[in-house]
Amino acid sequence: MRRRWNTSDRLTDRPDHALVGVIRMPESGVGPLRSIIRRVVGALLALTAAILIVYWDRDGYRDVNEDGLSLLDCVYYATVSLSTTGYGDITPVSSSARLVNVLVITPLRVLFLIVLVGTTLEVLTERSRQALRIQKWRRKVRDHVVVIGFGTKGRSAVSALLGDGADPARIVVVDTDKTALDAASSLGLVTVSGSGTRSDVLRVAGVPDARSIVVAANRDDTAVLVTLTARELAPRAQIVVAVREAENVHLLRQSGADSVVVSSETAGRLLGMATSTPSLVEMFEDLLTPDAGLAIAEREIEPGEVGGSPRHLSDIVLGVVRQGRLYRVDAPEVDALDPGDKLLYVRKVTPAGES
Repeated sequence: MRRRWNTSDRLTDRPDHALVGVIRMPESGVGPLRSIIRRVVGALLALTAAILIVYWDRDGYRDVNEDGLSLLDCVYYATVSLSTTGYGDITPVSSSARLVNVLVITPLRVLFLIVLVGTTLEVLTERSRQALRIQKWRRKVRDHVVVIGFGTKGRSAVSALLGDGADPARIVVVDTDKTALDAASSLGLVTVSGSGTRSDVLRVAGVPDARSIVVAANRDDTAVLVTLTARELAPRAQIVVAVREAENVHLLRQSGADSVVVSSETAGRLLGMATSTPSLVEMFEDLLTPDAGLAIAEREIEPGEVGGSPRHLSDIVLGVVRQGRLYRVDAPEVDALDPGDKLLYVRKVTPAGES
């Protein structure tokens, strides 16, 4: 029984509407005042439609005064009918008027109540809307980036992606911490609540169809398990992992990581260099910040550059990527550029607002 319960609790076995709360789509950003104005406008439109319908068929209604229906009487009848007050002093007597009341006025009454009293149904409406958005997103998401862990490292990775112009809707954050997920959602990112060590959570995040996977777990052993699981689900994805200790790099490589960043050693080297050459650290920070100054970028070589040396280009070239392998700019293998090569170079970044 225990095993059967665990199997049925897998996220991949749930329908899309049951994933509301697990997957969180970015909010639309509509403010409360704008939402209230929309509801009032909707209610007025429904009321106006009811008034026009009653006024058009006013001969089919009977007033207790038996003096016919004026426009004001139609407004009065539509108002009390849509608000379900219904004093009974004006009633439909003809067949056409009663048919219109059944087919038109009653649906308008329901719409009127939903619009004005919609706050009580907001939760149900939002869940339905989220379920439809989740269903649409899961059907279309491809070649996206999955960031597993939204701590300091994960946030920095997302900031770099957004700084390079990545679409927030194509970045998925996986974490178990609600505060971290709320922070990611405020940036317009899709979030999935769950542990990155679980294959069903990664499947829900679209890992099998992801272009890149960033593993930014707080513990190295967790990073190894997440990498193993992600590599099994996505054999062709680019997996980048951050670890604290250099002794765990070989474990991550064996687990399927394409790139491993040792956070503690990298920070330690920068701290050591800062004691003697602080300007060098500033230059590294400039290169790693894509918003302004200088930045490291990658580009395809142009047709006129084929056969030439990367050292003789106008760009400051740091390396050449050939068939997925990186060569230093002075490596003899890349003394002449081949079609399909990519260049790692230093580009100047123009801040937003400047020409």
